[in-house]
Amino acid sequence: MPIDKLPQVPYGAVYFRKSNPPKDDWERDYGVAAEDGLNVFRHWFMWASIERKPGHYDWADYDRQMDLAAKNGIKTVIAELSHTVPDWAYRKFADARQVRADGGPLSAVMGVSSSTGGFAHNGGGAGSLTMNAPEVKEAVGAFLKAMATRYKGHPALLGYDVWNEVNYAADVDFSSWMKADYRLWLKAKYGTLDALAEAWYRYSYAEWDDIEPPTEVAAFAEGLDWLEFKKANYYDQMQFKIDTLRSIDQDCMIAAHGVGGAIPNMAANGMDDWLAASKVELYGLTWVPSRRGFKPWQNFFGPDITRSAARGKKWWHAERPAGPLWMQPQLLGRDKEDGRVMDPEDVRVLTMTSFAAGASGVLNLRYRPLLDGPLFGAFGAYGMDGSRTPRSDMQSQIAKWANADAQKPLWQAKPVKGDIGILVIPEAQAWDYLLNHNHRPETYREAMWGAYRGFFDNGIQADWVHIDDIDQYDSIYAPYPIMLTAAHAKALAAWVETGGKLISEATPGYFGDRGKVGTVQPHNGLDTVFGAREVDVEFMPDIGDRIHFELDGRPVGGGGFLQAYAATTGRERGKFTDGRVAVVENRFGAGRTLLVGSHPGIAYFKTSSADNQRYFNEVFAWTGKTQQVRISNNALQARLHEGPDGKVLWLMNQTRDDADVWVTLQVGPATFGHAYWGKATGGTLTVPARDIVVVSVS
Repeated sequence: MPIDKLPQVPYGAVYFRKSNPPKDDWERDYGVAAEDGLNVFRHWFMWASIERKPGHYDWADYDRQMDLAAKNGIKTVIAELSHTVPDWAYRKFADARQVRADGGPLSAVMGVSSSTGGFAHNGGGAGSLTMNAPEVKEAVGAFLKAMATRYKGHPALLGYDVWNEVNYAADVDFSSWMKADYRLWLKAKYGTLDALAEAWYRYSYAEWDDIEPPTEVAAFAEGLDWLEFKKANYYDQMQFKIDTLRSIDQDCMIAAHGVGGAIPNMAANGMDDWLAASKVELYGLTWVPSRRGFKPWQNFFGPDITRSAARGKKWWHAERPAGPLWMQPQLLGRDKEDGRVMDPEDVRVLTMTSFAAGASGVLNLRYRPLLDGPLFGAFGAYGMDGSRTPRSDMQSQIAKWANADAQKPLWQAKPVKGDIGILVIPEAQAWDYLLNHNHRPETYREAMWGAYRGFFDNGIQADWVHIDDIDQYDSIYAPYPIMLTAAHAKALAAWVETGGKLISEATPGYFGDRGKVGTVQPHNGLDTVFGAREVDVEFMPDIGDRIHFELDGRPVGGGGFLQAYAATTGRERGKFTDGRVAVVENRFGAGRTLLVGSHPGIAYFKTSSADNQRYFNEVFAWTGKTQQVRISNNALQARLHEGPDGKVLWLMNQTRDDADVWVTLQVGPATFGHAYWGKATGGTLTVPARDIVVVSVS
């Protein structure tokens, strides 16, 4: 199997991007990397930098990288960047340029992470060109075949990364080629124009060519179809690249990596980590805290999504920083300590967090900083001249530790299944995007992130669970289930009936197939599952912070929407402050449900209140389950792994103070054994500031 060629722990960096690093430093850099324990490099093999004229390839720099890798015992991942378009191709295939909703074509511009030409701002497929044009697809295929033919069997080759940071722009592609394929897709789905007319409520299409993709992002069935088609289109192009490489080389590993962006960008930008991971042997993520925030939940969030999306496959942190952010704003914070200036302890925290979440390896997104372009000086563990730094020394320490024989039993252990699942419903996100695109209340994002944080801050491991995977969990929390297809509603009902325990925030399945509102709520038979019917509903998320209710007499803050109920077979568990019923518990078959008439996840995301933190602890207790691992200080994070040699505890301290912690497993106080990292003595673990203890436990 191609995946078997991976080192014990792949640990390395993205190295060559054509313009950087300087040629004179390559041999020295490879030697230093090998001495420091790095064993994998990824390079950007850019179509725009290799096929300099039609059919004329310049492989010289790339050949040198491969040969140096073989000489130094470093494996190579070829990141195919066929979305960088040669300037000659941009001219030659001018009628195949991707087009924005406003009619403007995508330009071929300089790349900020390479300082070379041929990039497009957020173009999918072939960047500024559309792979829906047969001549472009043929040209991309020819480049990939030439590359695979040249490097097949090279001793340094580990495999190919076929999609760098899986995503595409929300407003592409409106080219004539894309439109033609959209019409074919619609014809295959609906069969006749009359069937399409009934689905879309558009009755005057005389020919399929009359159909235009919607340029307005709005909550109509045609918008759902356009989102569905775009995703299918770009992921089919991903599959084309995989198939093309495989036609030449059947033994190489195929990888890809996203940005942990399925929440909240699966619908608008195609960041479907589950779909992308299903196509490759090794999936991964880019996660840059200097852009996303450095709080503990933020460092775990992206890795947790990627682990869930991998569905048991190996995955890695394909790009993590080990140096400062330069000249860009931090999106979620304004402190230097939020990852802007990475110190050695930050490198340790971020790397070990990914390992605790289950990553099988880690690559830095720069070996050393770029010397050109607006991202000069950013992210590298080594200095601008390639010299060692305290950050690279920390990286080296972890790399050598991870690949030592003594750690083999550690890597055979895998993260245990979470205590509860957080439900991911693709159509709910798609509909929310269509509903809220223009005025942008962040109800979906805040509800999903708030629920994750609510459990996280209680020390409860919550896994992200795609609705297609619910049978793998016995307890699920649904933060924002506003749309469910009839098929998904039926599957969820059957899951509860056979013993599942479901906690749902407001308006479950309010919108059904094609976004149609049900006249009975909850919709599609879910009123029977929840033992309640809606009597009032309010969609005013801008003043959702005024919603308050109680659960068993204890206050909870609401947010987003308000849905009040009349219990049928269920029983009341709480009311809004105005006396309307807010919470209903029900038994359905062998399972149970708890229906909550607002979005306390939104309130917790915004306020981090003690009331709502307690709420998440209490609804977990409602499932009747006990956490697999509990610690005395929830400012730290514990993750339990299990393997052939038993259980392993990863205990993270991301605070700036040392901490003494006692640990309890489901059956009682923990007993500590071999310490893989740090020390374990007696019944209490001492975890130094911004450090970790990794210890076998029973």
